[in-house]
Parts: sequence; structure tokens; C-alpha cells
Amino acid sequence: MSSLNGAPLDTHAPGHADTSITRDAFKITTRKLPILKAGPIDEMTKKLGIAPPEMIFGDNLARIEHIPSGWSLEFNAFDALDRVDKTGASMLEVSYSKEWQKNRQKQFEDIKEVVKPFDWSYSTDFKGTETGDSKLQPTGTPIPLALLRRPDPILFFDDVMLYEDELADNGIAMLSCKIRVMPARLLLLVRYFMRLDDVLVRIRDTRVYVEFATGEVIREYTAREEKYELVKKAHAGSGEDFLVIMRDPNLLTQFIPIVDKSLDKVVLQ
Repeated sequence: MSSLNGAPLDTHAPGHADTSITRDAFKITTRKLPILKAGPIDEMTKKLGIAPPEMIFGDNLARIEHIPSGWSLEFNAFDALDRVDKTGASMLEVSYSKEWQKNRQKQFEDIKEVVKPFDWSYSTDFKGTETGDSKLQPTGTPIPLALLRRPDPILFFDDVMLYEDELADNGIAMLSCKIRVMPARLLLLVRYFMRLDDVLVRIRDTRVYVEFATGEVIREYTAREEKYELVKKAHAGSGEDFLVIMRDPNLLTQFIPIVDKSLDKVVLQ
């Protein structure tokens, strides 16, 4: 049985540990565990130096390993949050900024270790934690979309949430990971989606493509950003429900320009 998008239904029950599949020299692993409890959250807060989001799945991960070379690329909440600005320099303003800041400060006032302001939108440019001697390097080679459009069977699919925050009821910030494995290749998408109502919309995508037979790995990072009011203007006349679009990053991308993009590649032996 498959889901609406053609992928196998996710049968991993909450609390299950690692689920993996191996194709040629590559091992793909996902982990989906319950939301962190108070003790682990306190520990993470001390290590990060900032308070984690409201919903933090600190044990979850998605990892791609090349077994012969020891290379791996892993996506997890802690490493992503460690890329969040901890100086407050990237703090976003809202239409009633003082009230919002007050609410956020009140939310964190019992955490004595957190004394500095930080980016409460939890914006991250995290592209994965890479290990091994081989390293991804800048390239001009794009991900071969034609191969991904082929109707190949999906051997493995998972959707892993890393963190989510409702920004004091002013929008949403979330980081999630989707991965699908076909017989000859895989595609992983890690997406940071932030909507701060009446202020800004931000989408940052990291796509990782692997061709199993050749050992080729391509990573594409794309950042999109636009003011909320300009997204609203761009949407006008589209005939689509604005409130529905503002909750769906897949629909929003058509209205938000790219502000940053990079490509990296490594061929693993």
C-alpha cells in the first residue's frame, strides 16, 4: 500500500530506533523517537547556549553512509540548531516587536544559562554534518532531475521531523527531512520553513542526491526569502487560497525568490 504521493506508508511506530536500508556501498538510516523530555532538553540547552524550540526531536536523524570509505552525511536537530545565530544580530522584527520579544523572553526566563538574545526564529543554514576523509567540494554539476522523474519503484521512504516552533503564535518555524530510496539512486530533502506573519517567509532546502553505482553524491542548497507583504502581492490573482498557500512551502516557492544557492559534489570509491 502506498501514500498519496506514491511512497510506501510510513510504518515506523513512535519509539522505534534506527531503520535502515543498504544499496550497494551505501547505508541509509533514519531514526524517529518521541519529543525530548525535560532532562535532555536542559542538557541540550546548556550545550547549545540557547533554548531549543517548543517541539524538539533531539534523538531523530537521517544519515547517509558510504561503508567502504567511511564517509557519511548526517542531519540532526542539535547540529542544525548549533548553526542558529546566538548573538541576536539576526533577530527578526515583527509588527508588534516589543510585545513579541517580551513573550519570548518570558518563555525562557526560567532558563538561567541563557542570558544572551538569539534568533528565536531558529533559522539555520545547516547542510548536514559530514565525516570521513572524502569531502564535498564546490561543483557546477546539478542534480539530474530527469533521472528523478523516472517512475522507479520506491524501496524506502521516511519523513523525519527535527524541530518545530510556533514563534509565540506569530507563525511557524520547522526543520524536517524526507528521503526516498530507489533501486539506483536516492534523494534526500532537508527543509527549514519559517513564516513570521506580516513580516517574512523563509525556505531553505538542502537536497542530497546519490547515484549508487558510481558513488556520486551531489548536494544542492537553495535559500528563498521574501517579505510577507510581497508574497501576498505576488499571490494576488493566482486564484489560490492565500491561507492555504502560506501553510504549504511547496506552494510558496513559486512566490519567493532565491537569495542564495550552492552546489557541492564528491565521488566516493
